[in-house]
Amino acid sequence: MTADRTMLLIGGTDTHIERAAALGLRIVLFQHPEKINSFQTGLVDALLVLDYTEWDTVRPLAEAAREVWGFDTVVSLTEGGLDTAARLNDLFGFDGTSYEVSRRLRDKWTMRRHLAAQGSRLTVTSERVADRASLHAFGDRVGYPFIVKPTDTTAGFGLVRVDGPEELPAVWERLEALRGTRTDRVTTLFTVTEFLMEAYADGPEFSVEAFSFAGRHVVVAVTEKLVDETHFAELGHALPARIPPGDRTEIVDAATEFLTVVGLTDGPSHTEVRLGSRGPVVIESHNRVGGDYIGELVRAAYGIDLAALGVGWPVRMVDELPDDPQPVAASCVRFVVRDPGTVTEVKGVDEVAARPEVLTARVSVRPGDTVRPLRDNWDRLGFVAVRAADTDAAVRLCERLATDDIRIETTP
Repeated sequence: MTADRTMLLIGGTDTHIERAAALGLRIVLFQHPEKINSFQTGLVDALLVLDYTEWDTVRPLAEAAREVWGFDTVVSLTEGGLDTAARLNDLFGFDGTSYEVSRRLRDKWTMRRHLAAQGSRLTVTSERVADRASLHAFGDRVGYPFIVKPTDTTAGFGLVRVDGPEELPAVWERLEALRGTRTDRVTTLFTVTEFLMEAYADGPEFSVEAFSFAGRHVVVAVTEKLVDETHFAELGHALPARIPPGDRTEIVDAATEFLTVVGLTDGPSHTEVRLGSRGPVVIESHNRVGGDYIGELVRAAYGIDLAALGVGWPVRMVDELPDDPQPVAASCVRFVVRDPGTVTEVKGVDEVAARPEVLTARVSVRPGDTVRPLRDNWDRLGFVAVRAADTDAAVRLCERLATDDIRIETTP
């Protein structure tokens, strides 16, 4: 397939670039030095390697790139590139998500303020951390527990649950240690600058995978999160979520209402919703496909390729989805976690990956590596993803493969 269209892609994974190339798009890629690889360089038509989070660097290079190669749209499906792509769309007058809308989604404090100003039922009481005293004042006002988190990071990095005033000195020390630093694992794309305090929302958490077509929001899947309440690392995801139809309707209605309120009209979204005693609450949302292999889970269970839609819809080279797509199977991803220590042995990964029901199995550690205490998503050691007839079967299989069949031994 060929198309006389050129896309400026800001960042992105191998999958994003592969899908754009499959559509026949000419690709001008702005890629971060940490992320580039030979697979990507073999698919793109032009490549500029730079820190695409630095606007003062990006703008003149993008203007020059448009003069040299021309492009019809600017797209990003990766967290660090979303704001940059939006600013470039504004600069060049392209259709697509504006910077104003992107910031409402990327910056958690901006999102909370916008929801409150709109009188939305989907938010909680929140406030920026100004100083140590503001932590005490917030706890006195909203009660305990409450949540403190950076306004502009991802993967659960820097999140703290404050269960009582006696924890506030340690919480303040943690915030001071993080402020002004870059995220210290896997990626350095995000700088910790400000912190947000939020009233705690109880209830199980789900994510809503959706795609918007000129203001029409299509919910593809509601994803069940597999968690442990003692930390913020997500242990897995399964879809379709195992919930009563009434609860699913509440969650879907909340997510689509939220997307309309924040002004997102086109492209993928991944919205995290808690359904508890006060009804649905949006925890956060992103104008991209969900991470943690969720895009591939959707593809396995629904036959819908969100990454292909993400690169194809801005140039109208893909068809719109029908309302309420139905699953053809179930899928699950389960992350590999082990006790802290030094890795002494890793076995079973290849055998698990070779199983016909396994979508993929990966482990990122080897003997001699250090396993950190589990705090957030970047402390996990790998994952297994499977496809099965129903969600119960997918979760059971994934749990067994990740816990028993992949063998990672550690010593304290």
